[in-house]
Amino acid sequence: MFISKPDELESFCDRARSSKVLAVDTEFLRERTYRPRLCLLQLATADEIAAVDPLAMDDLSCVSALLTDTSITKVLHACSQDLEVLDGTLDVVPDPVFDTQLAAAFLGQRMQLGYGALVEAYTGVHLAKAESLTDWSRRPLDPEQLQYAEDDVRYLPGIYERMMGELVERNRLSWLEPEMVDLCDPSHYRHDPREAYRHLKRVTSLTRKQLAVAREVCAWREEAASRRDIPRKWVISDEIALEVSKRAPTDPVRLRRIRGAEQVSEREADAIVLAVRRGLSCKPDELPKVTKKPRPSADLDSVIDLMNAMLRVISEREGVACQLIATRDDLRSFALDRSSSRLSQSWRKQLVGDELDSLLSGKVGLTVKDGRIEML
Repeated sequence: MFISKPDELESFCDRARSSKVLAVDTEFLRERTYRPRLCLLQLATADEIAAVDPLAMDDLSCVSALLTDTSITKVLHACSQDLEVLDGTLDVVPDPVFDTQLAAAFLGQRMQLGYGALVEAYTGVHLAKAESLTDWSRRPLDPEQLQYAEDDVRYLPGIYERMMGELVERNRLSWLEPEMVDLCDPSHYRHDPREAYRHLKRVTSLTRKQLAVAREVCAWREEAASRRDIPRKWVISDEIALEVSKRAPTDPVRLRRIRGAEQVSEREADAIVLAVRRGLSCKPDELPKVTKKPRPSADLDSVIDLMNAMLRVISEREGVACQLIATRDDLRSFALDRSSSRLSQSWRKQLVGDELDSLLSGKVGLTVKDGRIEML
């Protein structure tokens, strides 16, 4: 059903509260705004599907209550962007969450399994992707668009039930649960403007004094973009922000000597100059740091290559996606200091940590048999 009236939404939410599982998906636009704009919200229980029009209703509080009802598991696929959109629109992060893409990685599928591939693997249904570039803010939505949108949640309740059975059977549920809990942490989706400089392109090329300027300039940019609800790059680009941080112009004339900055309005130029001055006045003990990863030695690189070979063997043997278990940085961290590595904790220790420890201690080795790497 397509819901665009408050009483219809209240009625659906009342029925959905009796369900143990609620599939959730969003359609949104973010190309022209600072925050993603929620254009359609798809919800499904085992019995019914609703496509909710958030553009037609001001009050979505009954949806917020449903998403935060801890007796209902919210099932999503590749949920991080959906959770960001819901938090930005409704000011809530759904909890508890079950991400079918993440669960699939614990059940022998590749790490970034697409929704269409998931549905085909579990139901045999092939989904068309004809509406993937739809402008979901335009109204009215035609039947084909609604069918496409509803398909994004139609199969999730059934897939969830099957996945739960597989996870319990393979004793993987306890591995998955802490990963799901982490997804519900609001700090992943709420960002401090004064930390935005850390995501500036080529930020590691700046000195600490320049970083102080970058912190102030990027914080101003975030606040300006948020206030006007436009993409941050429409305020000033990363390239201009980086150059301002390097040159630290203290008056608008010097600012406009930077290519691209000549188009900045007088008011914005004054604000950028003030931000630069704040950065330049930063006390030495308050200067920010950006940690550069040291380049590993040739010997350490070779050790990490060997560890990665073992990781792939274990991944194939246990049916858990390699990228989910560990990154190359995780392997490096483990080789340098096993006690502080996440591979020495929880399910990762059980799955790979102990065997990697044996490899580094010389207790086990690797060999090639019939063209395949095996452990000795």
